[in-house]
Amino acid sequence: MMQEYQLTLKDKRIVWGTAVDIEPLIGKYPGDSIRQGVNTALDWNLPAGVYRAKEVVMELDKLLESMLVQLGEPVKGDPTVLLDSLQANLAISGRVSSLPLGPLAFEDKAGAELTAQAVRIGEQLVSWAREINAQKRALAQYGPETLGALEFRSHCYGHALIPEAIAQAFGPTGGPRVMQLYNEYLHQFVLLRDALLPFANWEQVPFEVKEHTEFKGLRFLEPVRERFLTQLLGKKLTHKSIVQYAQSVVSSGLTTAGYGFQYRLGTVLPAGLGETAGTAARYLLKWHPVQTIQAAGTQDVTAVSFDYEYDDYYAAPRSEAGTGTPVKKDTLPVTGEHYDQPSIARLLPNAGSDRTTLRFSLELEGREFSVDLGQLFRGHRFLYRPQGIDNADTGVVKRTSISSHQAIDILSHAGLVTNTDGIHFIPTGGNELIVWALLGKLYPENVVLLDKGDKEELEAAFVSGKGFGTQFLVL
Repeated sequence: MMQEYQLTLKDKRIVWGTAVDIEPLIGKYPGDSIRQGVNTALDWNLPAGVYRAKEVVMELDKLLESMLVQLGEPVKGDPTVLLDSLQANLAISGRVSSLPLGPLAFEDKAGAELTAQAVRIGEQLVSWAREINAQKRALAQYGPETLGALEFRSHCYGHALIPEAIAQAFGPTGGPRVMQLYNEYLHQFVLLRDALLPFANWEQVPFEVKEHTEFKGLRFLEPVRERFLTQLLGKKLTHKSIVQYAQSVVSSGLTTAGYGFQYRLGTVLPAGLGETAGTAARYLLKWHPVQTIQAAGTQDVTAVSFDYEYDDYYAAPRSEAGTGTPVKKDTLPVTGEHYDQPSIARLLPNAGSDRTTLRFSLELEGREFSVDLGQLFRGHRFLYRPQGIDNADTGVVKRTSISSHQAIDILSHAGLVTNTDGIHFIPTGGNELIVWALLGKLYPENVVLLDKGDKEELEAAFVSGKGFGTQFLVL
């Protein structure tokens, strides 16, 4: 029996599709990364197969162990300096940084999230590199004679080294041959770190590597990486461009991009799904071991891009929220009527001939309500938090009327919900499923998500968001 995939969100669940097990595919390679090259020299390349980050680090350690053997005395197997230089290379600041994001101090949310990602990934990759090298697996597997014979040309991309590493690589027992190995070692780590930037759960992401005669290891990613970093460093990064890059990294074969996608090894959606809306990442993605869409008459997982119901939300049909129940500022927050709290939400696919959409569906009072999943994530990216006047886009227009609405009434409207003026308060009873559904239902312009609803937070919320138009407060 096929098992549904589910995410746990506090005491709630989000379920969909069919859970898949990719573990049998990891680490099953038809060849070895050290093999006979041209002119009888030993060469290195990642064998074709499915990898996660740590499996790549294990294969890269063979380059480091070869270097240590070839350096011989006085290094004698001590990788400290070479690994310290790798750490400096993967840092986001400093003279030898390969991706100096730190000094840019991104203020946009996408840039800030990816900067934090680069730090997390770089630190863990170096930790794994130290841990794996300490085990000396390659030396036990191949012996010093084979590792000492490894030699190839690594096209230089200008990775700088710390002074101690320069002295070691070009010292009495070093030279161009060792430096070629080290250059490839560094470059493959940089490619690995940058490839995983879009993924919040980057350690778990499986990706396919195919052997190319013209590319070593992960070098097949260089063209898409260059385009992605140009957008990042130029501060012109969009959610769509992050999705496009992620699709290329995992070799999905997709050429068009929506807000997420399915590929042979699972499903990738924005990282907020299954997280608390107020603190969830807005631009990162997350891999899930699930087959969301099954092609008719086959068990094969097909590559599918998930589209927004409305590419341009501005053109989507809209409904007025209505008058609700008038309230005064000093009576907020109001709890609203009590109704059965949904504990489960489902993702429902609609796979058409030319596009595929997903809906986020839950049940309230015996009725089913659903919103476009893409619009839900769009609403999450655009929401405001109650950070006061400094968070406002423009001068604040005084809003006079305040009304309270039931979440079930908002979800009952057709299209996206907005209003002409006023402040509209929507209590959810702290139910994260309802919060997410509302983010997919409200027109994403002046939606402020509250944590507590106390007087201080409300005062900050009233002047958050855009300084004009109606405002929706969700608690």
